[in-house]
Amino acid sequence: MASQAPKSTTPLWRDRSAWLFALLAVAAIVGVLYASSLGGPASVSVRIPPVAPPASSVPEVLPMELAPVTVDDARAANEKIPLVTKGFVAARPFVYGGDADNRGRARDCLAAAMLYEAGDDSGGQRAVGQVIINRVRHPAFPKSICNVVFQGSERVTGCQFTFTCDGALARRYSAAAWTRAQVNAEIILSGGVDPRVGLATHYHTDWVRPYWSDSLEKIAIVDTHLFFRWPGYWGTPGAFRGNVAGVEAPVAKMAGLSPLHIGGAATDLATAETEAAVGEPRITGGAIPGQVTSGGRETITITLDRKATPESFVTLALRLCGTREYCKFMGWTNPTLKPESEAMSDMQRSAMTFSYLRDDKAGFEKALWNCTEYKRDDARQCMKR
Repeated sequence: MASQAPKSTTPLWRDRSAWLFALLAVAAIVGVLYASSLGGPASVSVRIPPVAPPASSVPEVLPMELAPVTVDDARAANEKIPLVTKGFVAARPFVYGGDADNRGRARDCLAAAMLYEAGDDSGGQRAVGQVIINRVRHPAFPKSICNVVFQGSERVTGCQFTFTCDGALARRYSAAAWTRAQVNAEIILSGGVDPRVGLATHYHTDWVRPYWSDSLEKIAIVDTHLFFRWPGYWGTPGAFRGNVAGVEAPVAKMAGLSPLHIGGAATDLATAETEAAVGEPRITGGAIPGQVTSGGRETITITLDRKATPESFVTLALRLCGTREYCKFMGWTNPTLKPESEAMSDMQRSAMTFSYLRDDKAGFEKALWNCTEYKRDDARQCMKR
């Protein structure tokens, strides 16, 4: 009789588990290799690095247009963008070289951007201000502070800083907040540097996704803000050597915040809701409605729409004064107290809503509001009672 083979001492369930594990491992490896080779939907997510623009031509500045994604999806996508630290350097100190008036306009444009983009937060304001300085030094952007801040603001969409075209300027911060922003702007214009953001020329909050996000390198994170630069030469220190003009034209949209911007060209102010905001002027004589000529000097008295925004009064004054060397504009929202000439009673004078005076020969220009009727954050814009 033949001898029997010895029986296995390994339990059957262990044999089956080992085979099952081996099969699953092989299947997983094959699946990953197959998906990777196809690059299809099942492939491992790999972010393609942004392509550097050619060093021979200045890169295009894309508008701030946002992808239609949810906040959670935006944050998840932004989180996947790697933080690039190679070549990160702080910007060189910047000192503004314009005269007092141009510097004041530059300061107020910069302060407005810092305040309306970052709120009343000094740390966030410094980061925003540094990006603006980086831009004004870069050949892809305009060569003045105000032009950088208000680039594209004539469009409803496409502006570079959203507060300039989304109506945010109609909202007023406190006088103290505005003063703090002006002080922070002065620091930056006097050589202050925020090293945290390096040479960033773009930024956005982590809950939105601009279409340009994937074409740039993320180089810094400050609170909920992400900061970007161009890859390649246009993100290196050598690209930030543009000359700054030192000339700041008045910006119509800044007139309500800054007296230095009240002299904006009438053509620029046409977009500031003039026709819709002001009421019909009462005619008191002269070629212009409400114009009175005395001693070769012209005074315009007018009835204003009490529902109009106070900034629209500046717009109307500039439009009616035109290019005259001397012009006095006075407006009342109470038509019964508006005088028929420049002579007026104390009651009529105290009821005046708005005044504007320009005297080019004396180098004087000023707009004032009746602050008991229209509150102003800057007390210098208030009539003396």
